[in-house]
Amino acid sequence: MTPADRAANIKAIVFDVDGVLTDGGLFYGPTGEAMKRFDVKDGHAMVLARLTGLPVAILTARSSTIVEVRAAELKLAKVFQGRREKGPAFEELCIELGVTPAQTAYMGDDVNDLPALNRAGLSGCPSDAVEQVREAVHFVSNRSGGHGAAREFIELVLKATGRWEQALDHARK
Repeated sequence: MTPADRAANIKAIVFDVDGVLTDGGLFYGPTGEAMKRFDVKDGHAMVLARLTGLPVAILTARSSTIVEVRAAELKLAKVFQGRREKGPAFEELCIELGVTPAQTAYMGDDVNDLPALNRAGLSGCPSDAVEQVREAVHFVSNRSGGHGAAREFIELVLKATGRWEQALDHARK
């Protein structure tokens, strides 16, 4: 089954943060984590997905106020932070979103993402994900984490589910 075939059945998309929605760099100041860099095109694609009725969520092992702020700005459906055991957390997140794991796409970049990636109906990773993840997923982006990988993954799903034209209509408003 091709990634596009798998994407046709997707009803929700879940992303890891560090190394997927960001380039994985962590910037620390005197009081702790100070900054993360998010790609505006990835964010715009998340908004377009939401506007077409495709919920987008975050599942990350780390906890950060920065992630809460970004998720609120994009009006993401759910944010699960501080969830180191990603397999059970992914299943719990699917229940909260009202979808099955088979109806859910997940993008991660490192070995701690494998339990969620292995449960997802469509699994993906950025081009700079670790080798074990690149070998395990259905879709490897042409782009690196924090530089359009999430956008490419969302576009795959929007096109495969027939939502792409609706997304473009929203973008033109």
